[in-house]
Amino acid sequence: MRHPSIQQKNKNKPYQKRVTFNLKMKLIAAISILIIGIFIIFSLFLHHFVSGMIEDQVGKRALGLAKTVADMPEIQNAFELDDPAVVIQQLVEPIRKETGAEFIVVGNREGIRYSHPYTDRIGKKMVGGDNEPALKEGKSYVTKNVGSLGLSIRGKTPVLDQNGHPIGVVSVGFLNEHVREIVTNQSKLIWVTMVLIICLGIFGAVLIAHFLKKRLSNMEPEEISYLLQQKEAILQSTQEGFISVDAAGNITMINHAAQDMLNSLQDKQQSVIGMPIKEVLPHTNLFAPIKTMTNREMIVGDNIVIVSQVPIMDGDEMIGGVATLRKKQEMEAITNELKQVRQYANAQRAQTHEFSNKLSIVLGLLQLRQYEEAISFIKQEQDIRHAWTQFLLNNVRDPFVSGLLQAKMNEAKELDVNMTVLPESQLQTVWTGKKQRALLTGIGNLLDNAMEAVKQLPTEAEKKLEIYFTDMGDDVLVEVGDNGPGIEEENLPFIFRQGFSTKRGEHRGTGLALVQYLLHAVGGEITVEQSDLGGACFIMTIPKEGE
Repeated sequence: MRHPSIQQKNKNKPYQKRVTFNLKMKLIAAISILIIGIFIIFSLFLHHFVSGMIEDQVGKRALGLAKTVADMPEIQNAFELDDPAVVIQQLVEPIRKETGAEFIVVGNREGIRYSHPYTDRIGKKMVGGDNEPALKEGKSYVTKNVGSLGLSIRGKTPVLDQNGHPIGVVSVGFLNEHVREIVTNQSKLIWVTMVLIICLGIFGAVLIAHFLKKRLSNMEPEEISYLLQQKEAILQSTQEGFISVDAAGNITMINHAAQDMLNSLQDKQQSVIGMPIKEVLPHTNLFAPIKTMTNREMIVGDNIVIVSQVPIMDGDEMIGGVATLRKKQEMEAITNELKQVRQYANAQRAQTHEFSNKLSIVLGLLQLRQYEEAISFIKQEQDIRHAWTQFLLNNVRDPFVSGLLQAKMNEAKELDVNMTVLPESQLQTVWTGKKQRALLTGIGNLLDNAMEAVKQLPTEAEKKLEIYFTDMGDDVLVEVGDNGPGIEEENLPFIFRQGFSTKRGEHRGTGLALVQYLLHAVGGEITVEQSDLGGACFIMTIPKEGE
């Protein structure tokens, strides 16, 4: 089952609403904004993280260099000289230039400088006010403060004498603006990478939007919503039942009409959505397998329905199936009329064929001048016809049953089957409604089955079937027997099960199940045993009282 109206992507769209941005553009914009937002937040976090990491590394580097300078014996001994600055400046300046530090300042306990990148500042007090922990507590630490050269990251450590007492402080610093330059250079690579990733993300958004739009048959959400509402309204308003299943046979959709048919099988408050169809409708073989099937009779709950099913295809892949269920009783009036017309036509055709043969016989006798034989033959046929007609008039009051027997008798003659109505048969009961339907369906089906059974006999074998009916007691009894091959014993438990048949071909296994269902509905029953003719004999009973 395909959907041509959806496959024609730009034709006959059911709902045309003007929109500024179509679904594809909305998807691209939404995914792109999401990607850009995520990566901007991530980039800012990464930038902050890298900045902190670089500042931490610079601080550790400054502190390590300060400790190296403070531990130099030459620096410690210089503090005992009358002019420590002369020696310390000469020792520290080459180290500063070699390591790339902005400054290496060595000061005494009063914070007076003994070294500085600018010699005119030697002998002056150190700026920043962050020497106390090193001079008083002997701590080594990293600070970020404003000095004489500007904001800088500084590592500070005390200079200790031989007794371990602080006698001075070493401050090694890197200007903050230079650290920012390092951070900026490192961040450029991060931002370039992020921009490339964002571009790839936008390209991916375009591909995703294109794929989704294609999967939606190039339809907009408004069009899909309108189409869904329209189809749902059509689905629920129809008098036919609809059931759809997925590829695994689980129910995915059912309309109100189908749910009403299942009410006798399921709790009215229970939803069957998601349930396996074989559990909801056992013994019906619906969707087993999922293939095309048309106009098959099944028993669903308290209803006899006509079922058609088709698979749902996505390209070459089968993704589910849909079945329609029509109550037979709603079609019965027209169906009965058509059956009567067909039976009448069959009877007329058989009578025409038979009458043509008899006319040929009469013509032949007349041409041979066998007048007495011709008259005798005509009287004989007239007596047989009169006797059969008189039998039906005297023994069968229901005209529908009479018409059915007449049609089946003519059909049997055409098939060269010797059909016999036992002379003691009689049926004076006349019904309407369900009992009449059960009786007519039962007689017609059993006679059809008997004729099909004797067809299996060799061509030269005599094909016989007989029917007996009576309403002498409290029940109407009908027996149909034949001399066909009969029913094997292992098949007896399944003979009335819907879908089971010993005959080949499609749409089999419904007749006897339907007869049994109709009989049970009016309190009757049907059984099978061996016929006196050697084949199968089906016996059905219907109580005369009650409806």
